[in-house]
Amino acid sequence: MNTRNSIYLSLLMIVFGSSCSTDFLNISNPNELTEDTYFKNKSQLQSSVDASYVNLQSKGLYIRHLFFMNDNMGHEVELNPQHEADKRQYYNFTFDSNHEGIFTYWDNCFRGINKANFVISNKDKFENVTQGDIDKALGETHFMRAFYYHLLVTRFGGVPIYPELTSVPNPRATKEEVYQFILEDLELAASLLPTQGATDGGRATAGAAWALKGKMHLFRKEWQEAANAFQNVTGYTLVEDYMDNFLEETEYNSESVFEVGFTREFGWSDQDTWWVEDASGMQFVSLRGQEYGWNDWFNSYPGDDLLDEYEANDPRYTANFYTDGELFNNGTEVVSLPDHRAAWKKYQNYYQRPKEEIASGINHRVIRYSDVLLMWAEAENELGNASKAIELMNQVRARVNMPLYGSSEMNATYPVGSKSEIFQAIIHERKVELAGEQVRFNDLLRWDLASTVLAGTGFVAGKSELLPIPQKEIDVNPEISAADQNPGY
Repeated sequence: MNTRNSIYLSLLMIVFGSSCSTDFLNISNPNELTEDTYFKNKSQLQSSVDASYVNLQSKGLYIRHLFFMNDNMGHEVELNPQHEADKRQYYNFTFDSNHEGIFTYWDNCFRGINKANFVISNKDKFENVTQGDIDKALGETHFMRAFYYHLLVTRFGGVPIYPELTSVPNPRATKEEVYQFILEDLELAASLLPTQGATDGGRATAGAAWALKGKMHLFRKEWQEAANAFQNVTGYTLVEDYMDNFLEETEYNSESVFEVGFTREFGWSDQDTWWVEDASGMQFVSLRGQEYGWNDWFNSYPGDDLLDEYEANDPRYTANFYTDGELFNNGTEVVSLPDHRAAWKKYQNYYQRPKEEIASGINHRVIRYSDVLLMWAEAENELGNASKAIELMNQVRARVNMPLYGSSEMNATYPVGSKSEIFQAIIHERKVELAGEQVRFNDLLRWDLASTVLAGTGFVAGKSELLPIPQKEIDVNPEISAADQNPGY
């Protein structure tokens, strides 16, 4: 049994209740984890650490909602008529503070933070464990707390900071205070966590902490700090076959810096029960394949703007997208797309079966080494290190045997003789390399290009950069009022 599956089994023993927003602060239920009944041995410590991961596998985050939120707002996709209204609101930027999906995203992030805090706040109570066990447990939970806060700050700006367990709701901190809290957590996590290859797949590593830290510095335009962080993401390599990053059989490969694990091993709810949250609100399988699959619900498909970005003969086009007439299901059936230019192949199970069958066990790769290389190139370009930026981009190009930047063939379309030209090449490369991986909208925000690129979509500058603070949070948190709402909502 792999480590991710053991994390799932730990979850079965550690279910935190789910109701309204600030309920995540209360973990005094005697049937649940408490500091009085836990931390008596290594197994209990590990189970409590594992609990901090599992909110990633929720409807509000990677099981279902997060990919709609980011793909629709980034306009990498176009929508078929049956696309649900609450998901379409992301595409048109018409959501408000009563949007249930936005609240579920918010709530699951804070539930994950609280589970991490359960470990962090009880670090002096661990029994019958080694210092190595303690360091690893604290490294993982500080990373996970930082990860949830990164999901929050990029979508909402300032949010309440909870540095330890408490039953008292906190007011909003500023965006900069949240970033600083994240960076401190990641600095500590990087110092405590093992390197890639020295721990089991699915767990946070020092490389993951450095990669996320570098990304946070990019958001703050702290170029040297970002470059320094990315230099510490060591032990990773680009896999030979780009498509191996999105198949079930090639999970936790040498390119994977951090991924959210899914498995069909423990079964799953049928379609009718997807809409009813149980006590945990968790599933062990992803619905992304079912939602995007051309032979299933087909709610979204790649937009023309994205498809047009690819150069001729770029193998990432055929790796990312199905086109009419190609083969699927182990080469035994033919794709039929009479009304669409292309459909998603990335993260789809059609290479191995004819239908998605509601549930996918393909892991979601959150940070890949190619993403790190391209972010690192961005930082080096801003620092004036043109040759280093080009070399980093060319590592990504070379993997798919595409002409390299600086060559005569590339100079005709993407010259790299100036800082601005290199920046345009980075924009292009990130768009084609990371399509459908929920990075485009954040990239546009970080580059201050959202209002230009998304003009005419409903995006409103000064408003749409952030989601609204959920009304449910305002209603139950006495420290947050309507006056604290994000601009425009």
